[in-house]
Amino acid sequence: MSTTSSAPPRSPYHAVFAVPEFRAVFAAHTLSLLGIVVGEIALSVLVYRMTGSPLLSALTFALGFLPYVLGGTLLAGIADRRPARRVLVTCDLLCAAGAVAMALPGTPVAALLALRCLNAAVAPVFAGTRAATLGDILGEGDLFVLGRSLLRVVAQGAQLVGFAAGGVLLTVVAPRTALVATAIGFLASAALLRLGTRRRPARSARSGAGGGGLMTASLAGIRELFAHRRIRALILLSWIPPFFLVTPESLAAPYAHDLGAGATATGLLLCAMPVGAITGEVLAGALLRPRTREGIALPLAAAMLLPFLLYALRPSLGWSLLLAAVAGAGTAYTLGADQWFIAAVPEELRGRAMTVLSAGTMTVQGLGMALAGAAAEFAPVHMVVAGSGLVGTVAVTAVVRQVVRSR
Repeated sequence: MSTTSSAPPRSPYHAVFAVPEFRAVFAAHTLSLLGIVVGEIALSVLVYRMTGSPLLSALTFALGFLPYVLGGTLLAGIADRRPARRVLVTCDLLCAAGAVAMALPGTPVAALLALRCLNAAVAPVFAGTRAATLGDILGEGDLFVLGRSLLRVVAQGAQLVGFAAGGVLLTVVAPRTALVATAIGFLASAALLRLGTRRRPARSARSGAGGGGLMTASLAGIRELFAHRRIRALILLSWIPPFFLVTPESLAAPYAHDLGAGATATGLLLCAMPVGAITGEVLAGALLRPRTREGIALPLAAAMLLPFLLYALRPSLGWSLLLAAVAGAGTAYTLGADQWFIAAVPEELRGRAMTVLSAGTMTVQGLGMALAGAAAEFAPVHMVVAGSGLVGTVAVTAVVRQVVRSR
């Protein structure tokens, strides 16, 4: 009699969820992200109701990007110089306190925007510390790659679910009340991380490094990262594609208008790329072996912006959705890039490296959105997207060559 099991093979993601600490990190990530997205909508609506200014309302979203570069540069050293669990819980509590302060009835607009900046400055430290901690929880092999993939999938899904949930919530409660949901999300995340993860000493204590002040250590670590040819090339591989990839999303509303479509079309255009990204990541993680994912990473990165070239033909709504989804699926290249990155970065710099990576990714997306909007002031929207695809493909191909040469 054959002893072979007839049960279907389990997804590689099952092994990641089998790690109890990762389950706590995953649940905390999900709760805090949903709170953040709901809070962004509530804050934007609140500022608009208080001021009647579209500019200030839009600024509440922009301020979620701009402080990333400061927090990621000046505070990156925290991720390696303090125990990871303490950093994560403290960041969650600071953000919860900021959300509570936003929800208070007497908080003026200037304070609301300042609190938004504070939370955004804390975010890259949290994201970098959590990403580095995955190496401790899951090891440095395929489980780490799949764990990072799952957190990215949650981030994309939170945009889809959170914006819808936030919109529904604001139909029944006031914006300040909705901000309480953000605080609850952060508090729940802090509790899960405190109770569900193990205390580990700071990386600097493990390696014997870590002298000097915080800013000195942060800047010195960043200089060391960019002085390393391989690490520098991999950082650029994580930053350059998103810079161009955000173009269709940032121009979704004017493109829908050009097509003669309404708000529903804008919403669909905003959803297309996250749906493609989730699909690409999940399929690549579940169906491909680690070596195959690494093998397709560079070709996928080099080709992912090519669908934008077809915007030159001014595609209909249906074709635009398909093109954006296909481009989004190309973000699966990060599965291979993550494996190379953690292998290249010394352990004592891992927290700073992940913080810089996270901060830079958010910053370049903000810049990409701003530049796409500026370009659309002088050229038709569909040609801006096509131009982004052309210039972006050239830029990403140049980075791919650097990665190949750094091997």
